[in-house]
Amino acid sequence: MSADRVTDDDVAAYLARLGAEREPPSAEALFRLHRAHLERVPYETTWIHLGERWTVDRVDSLQRIAHDRRGGYCFHLNGALSLLLTGLGYDVTLHVGGVHGADGPSPDVMTNHLVLQVHGLPTDANPAGGWWVDAGLGDALHEPLPLIAGEYRQGPFTFGLRRADLAFADWRFDHQPGRSFPGMAFSDAPAHMGDFAVRNVVLSTSPDSGFVKTLTTQRRDATGIDVLRGVVVQRVESTVVAERMLTTASDWFAALADIFDLPLADVDGARRAALWQHVRAKHEDYVAGSRAPTAELPGVDGGTFLADPLRCRSQ
Repeated sequence: MSADRVTDDDVAAYLARLGAEREPPSAEALFRLHRAHLERVPYETTWIHLGERWTVDRVDSLQRIAHDRRGGYCFHLNGALSLLLTGLGYDVTLHVGGVHGADGPSPDVMTNHLVLQVHGLPTDANPAGGWWVDAGLGDALHEPLPLIAGEYRQGPFTFGLRRADLAFADWRFDHQPGRSFPGMAFSDAPAHMGDFAVRNVVLSTSPDSGFVKTLTTQRRDATGIDVLRGVVVQRVESTVVAERMLTTASDWFAALADIFDLPLADVDGARRAALWQHVRAKHEDYVAGSRAPTAELPGVDGGTFLADPLRCRSQ
């Protein structure tokens, strides 16, 4: 098997994970696959806190998702999804993206996100047939967006997509205000997984990375988003955040399995115990070190945003 090829058995296992049927490429089928991916494969960084070191290799990512019921962040989720779609006959290209903060996009954030485009699937509303596909933005897309500038409503969130007049990006995505990041820019120029290798190492190992500071797991569905950060689990629908703290290892691992479809079945008892102690210790350090109303938590690019992890709130 080459670096970018998967077997029919892998495709079948991936579809089984998604609860999806194999069907010919179409816009409707693409939407079904995209929704299923967001609902069943979590955006997650437990692997970082388990001391695992994942590369951006797409076949490795697909193997973990299809066979081990794991997830990952954008490089792994979108990387694996690109192989699945290619194996099903879709025309897929990879693109450099950059999740950014309130100051807007800049060249230095580019490569912190992997974007997919799917081509050749025209509909009445999208006659050109180009789609932005993204399973790796955490609390953002639930369905693909047409590569057409406009405003789009998905569940409780409203997004904007517009052309960018930038030397390093062709599109700008505006997230729902108050969510985990303000926006993301991406290029139409084709990219390769090697373009993201260095950034992946930084995001998954640097002490300054939000992913290294705080474990997070997220699952998007039609009506909102489930989020675990450290020992606090949230359900976000519209502007309301329902939140509770998980105080025991059994409750914490049950939440991973039941809410996020992340059973960690390939992690033995000793490593599970060490992971819980690690996450609990980070929470206790936060409580001991700061009772201020805000604390830094990871955004989807490994940066940070301000949120209070200890109390229920609206935002």
